[in-house]
Amino acid sequence: MMNVEIQIPGVKLGVVEADGVTVAPADAGLVREIDAVCEGLRRKFTIDSLAQSDAVVAVRAMFRRWGIDASKYRPSSEALLRRVVQGKGLYNVSNIVDLSNLSSIETGWPYGVYNRGAIRPPVCLRLGADGETYEGIGRRVWHLAGRPVLADAAGPFGSPISDSTRTHVIEGVSEVLTVIYAPAAASDAAISEAIAKQAQRLSLYAGANEARTSRVG
Repeated sequence: MMNVEIQIPGVKLGVVEADGVTVAPADAGLVREIDAVCEGLRRKFTIDSLAQSDAVVAVRAMFRRWGIDASKYRPSSEALLRRVVQGKGLYNVSNIVDLSNLSSIETGWPYGVYNRGAIRPPVCLRLGADGETYEGIGRRVWHLAGRPVLADAAGPFGSPISDSTRTHVIEGVSEVLTVIYAPAAASDAAISEAIAKQAQRLSLYAGANEARTSRVG
């Protein structure tokens, strides 16, 4: 099991490692589950009420503890929730990315899903150093100084804002690492439930034959 060290305050992590996955388009069952959750969120929230929801408020507080303006650098979970409430739905990327985005909008917490085979332990969650950058998914270069980053021996590769192309989950990847960025106030039971659901979905929708899970913080 990969160990992830937390070096910044205000956060707990859920970690799921899964082997034997197949990256493919989302199947009909996953699409139905996504559609049902999105419809429920559209009925429950407006953009204004979403901003006052418990999960969004808690994640923004977590960002403030890191010195990050969550309005300027929006948490990935909030960005997804805003899309859904606006009627745009989730992005259609792949089964693994889509199921992770589904879990993120359910909990309201940022999720990162990474190519486990491209990661060089040890791994830590820290603030980016001056001059650190990576090519983000979508080909935008992210300047990481002072921002929360997940880093391995080769440097930063992920963030609760936007992830890098170095550990992007694409066709042919067979091992994935999910990191759930939960606010420190989140209960251990809620994090354990989120971990278990992510592992279950990786098995059901991506064919994972083994999943290892842990909580950190």
